Amino acid sequence: MLLDTASLYFRAYFGVPDSVRAPDGTPVNAVRGLLDFIARLVQDHRPDDLVACWDDDWRPHWRVELIPSYKAHRVAQESEQGPDEEETPDTLSPQVPVIVDVLAALGIARVGAPGYEADDVIGTLTARASGPVDIVTGDRDLFQLVDDARQRRVLYPLKGVGTLQTTDEAWLREKYGVDGPGYADLALLRGDPSDGLPGVPGIGEKTAAKLLATFGDLAGIMAAVDDPGAKLTPAQRRRLYEARDYLAVAPKVVRVAADAPLPEFDAALPTEPRDPAALEELAARWGLGGSLQRLLAVLPR
Repeated sequence: MLLDTASLYFRAYFGVPDSVRAPDGTPVNAVRGLLDFIARLVQDHRPDDLVACWDDDWRPHWRVELIPSYKAHRVAQESEQGPDEEETPDTLSPQVPVIVDVLAALGIARVGAPGYEADDVIGTLTARASGPVDIVTGDRDLFQLVDDARQRRVLYPLKGVGTLQTTDEAWLREKYGVDGPGYADLALLRGDPSDGLPGVPGIGEKTAAKLLATFGDLAGIMAAVDDPGAKLTPAQRRRLYEARDYLAVAPKVVRVAADAPLPEFDAALPTEPRDPAALEELAARWGLGGSLQRLLAVLPR
């Protein structure tokens, strides 16, 4: 089981009231909400391995070089020395180091890669895995990794993590008319304002799906643009031609990496805390209470 950790702690932050606080009054709603999420996922799905995948760089420079608008609207402060700072709520940012410390004390693997997003970590671990993989994320971009033959599916939270949409190839075809790899092509044609991807003007989701159904993939669509006999309307041909520079680089931006340089780590789900003393201190300092106890109760099972 691979967790898109930031996606889940953002969801926890907005789903759990900020009245959930540590003894000193600091909000810990994201911390406790994430612990509850993990406890429920472990209880319901019993993974052998669990990895909290991490954004070492949420807006990699190599993606921005290709498409400068990539996540640009979410930048709080640009940095020349390291990753750009993402705009986050004032009371969420201080909780992220607490999450890091709690995961370490528990012994739950937290894995990132310099210059890569959590999506790329997930893509790399999915490519490496020999057995079934469940990806837990609120980010539809990762639908591109769905692969029934290799038992790769996305568990997409609809309400907390108690209600999860199981995204497999049948669901993708019914909803979007594409398979997993086709979803990446659909997304880059359609565009995604939340990621700053412009898409092709005039090509919406339904048109993109029809083009992919007709021509197979992005390469097939672009070959059709150069084929006078291909069944494209004049407007579609013109729009795709005018967007050819964007479409030449968009696949590298939209498709997750399968070869991110990951550190060595132990993915096995722990049955007991790695550092009980540190965990006890964190629990007391941050008032983790029932959320931590619920997770500790399901780990040995």
